[in-house]
Amino acid sequence: MARKSAIVENLEYCGLRAVCGIVNAVPYRAAMKIAGGLAWFLVYAMRFKRARTLQRLQSVFPEKTRSWHLATARASLANILKTGVEMMRSSSLDRDWMNKYVVDGEKYKRRLQEYVDEGKGVVIMVPHSGNWYMAAWSMAKYGLPLFAIAARQRNRKIDEWMKRQYGDIEVLERGAARTLVDIKAKLEAGRAFAILPDLRVRQPDVEVDFLGGKANVSHAGAMFAVRCSSPIVVAAMRREGEKHVYRHLATLRPDPAARDRKAEAERLTREAMALLDAEIRSNPGDWFWYNKRWILQEVKGKGGAEKKRCDTAGAPAP
Repeated sequence: MARKSAIVENLEYCGLRAVCGIVNAVPYRAAMKIAGGLAWFLVYAMRFKRARTLQRLQSVFPEKTRSWHLATARASLANILKTGVEMMRSSSLDRDWMNKYVVDGEKYKRRLQEYVDEGKGVVIMVPHSGNWYMAAWSMAKYGLPLFAIAARQRNRKIDEWMKRQYGDIEVLERGAARTLVDIKAKLEAGRAFAILPDLRVRQPDVEVDFLGGKANVSHAGAMFAVRCSSPIVVAAMRREGEKHVYRHLATLRPDPAARDRKAEAERLTREAMALLDAEIRSNPGDWFWYNKRWILQEVKGKGGAEKKRCDTAGAPAP
């Protein structure tokens, strides 16, 4: 990955820290209302990426009205902005804050801890829905031994800032030489691995039906579970008013008698994606419809071939 010049790095970092200073100076509830109001202004007044986003929503929910599509686009953008606000404030989100704004956080931590206590680790799969960071922050703040992976940012200072914002979550660098080895070792040590399923991989992998399209999904997360005999928890974090609600969708377990590990990982991947598809459809305002790499557009695969793909960015997952 090419590094940015020192001047560009400093300008970007100073801009980020200036915005962080403003966001942290405003009371939390006021900042959330401002984010919601800004989303309304961007969607209805500025038409920010509106045509593209509405086209995506119409393709998945053709039976819905235009006003519903617009409201869902606004809710999605508001969720993104609110997630950004919470990322900037994450260093101040202590356990007392979690008790106030995360519904039954300790209860879900205890539930996940039961899987960890089995001694074979646990893989936690979540979508880009609600504040996926909040699911990880809250579980880690309550003491779950959580780790995740994240891509390194081109701006080294912003990369270091983001690592600080992850707080109690141990983050491994995506694509680093030892990352795959470290993931397996940490699962075997009985830790919890949070992952956002990679929905658009360059090489053909597991094709699944997802939001009305065909997703080429990585089976890597499920393969770690198969190799380590770890359960897979499929979950999501919803926004309900000012609160964050952890949604446990299912616990999937690898078949210990399966002879073909790859086929077993593919089976688990398809089951997990079907659950996530249903969750997104039931709560579409929380889904990241504004992702610039999208499942229903044609993108160039390796070698220039045009294939249907979909994507989730490589941020750490709850």
